Amino acid sequence: MNLLMIEDNTAVSEMMGMFYKKEQWNVVNAYDGEEALKLFDDDKQAWDVIVLDLNLPKVDGMQVAIKIRESTEIVPLIMLTARDSDSDQVLGFEVGADDYVTKPFSPITLIARIKALHRRATMQTNGQDDNVADDFDIKTRTFKLNSRTREAYINNVLIPDLTPKEFDLLRVLSQKPRQVFSRDQLLQLVWDYEYFGDERTVDAHVKKLRQKIEKVGPQVIQTVWGVGYKFDDSILPENPRK
Repeated sequence: MNLLMIEDNTAVSEMMGMFYKKEQWNVVNAYDGEEALKLFDDDKQAWDVIVLDLNLPKVDGMQVAIKIRESTEIVPLIMLTARDSDSDQVLGFEVGADDYVTKPFSPITLIARIKALHRRATMQTNGQDDNVADDFDIKTRTFKLNSRTREAYINNVLIPDLTPKEFDLLRVLSQKPRQVFSRDQLLQLVWDYEYFGDERTVDAHVKKLRQKIEKVGPQVIQTVWGVGYKFDDSILPENPRK
């Protein structure tokens, strides 16, 4: 794995470096936002996972995330933050983070998050074929999804700019229409962990996913109050738009 670690605290970087070495990962460190963007721009395809501190000198971590997401929606992005408020975490997801870890954190927790994101990203890219544009593995009256091309459509209109986690969330929900998933279940199925998750992660991603769905058609992600979320397009009008 090629990992870009963006963290201005050298003690944290050095501590995590020992754990990365044990995992035999190739790690490049950046200590401010300006350096991070230069490293990223030098080879945008080089990184399997990016770990990004929110509070950085020169260029703020939020701005770094925005710049990265302008170039790619694919590379998994984990935010490190000392802030523990809902607004900061939601904002992180709004600008494209796939996950966040709040400082102080256990190195084992961060390693587990990185492995989970990388494992899913690898599964998603392996075996892709340029000739599967019409090979939809989920298809209803108004919705269709192709896991290989990682595209989803409502009434034949592409849902734009889905991040890796937004696509995974939509796929999990749409695989079982009208089944209600709790937040804990979604954390396990989408983020691939049970013990380190935060339910606000799910809520923030659902909010962003809904905003993108509403750009192209009616809402298919429904809230079941006190329980969780479900996919349901059964009451939507069918539109044969091409």
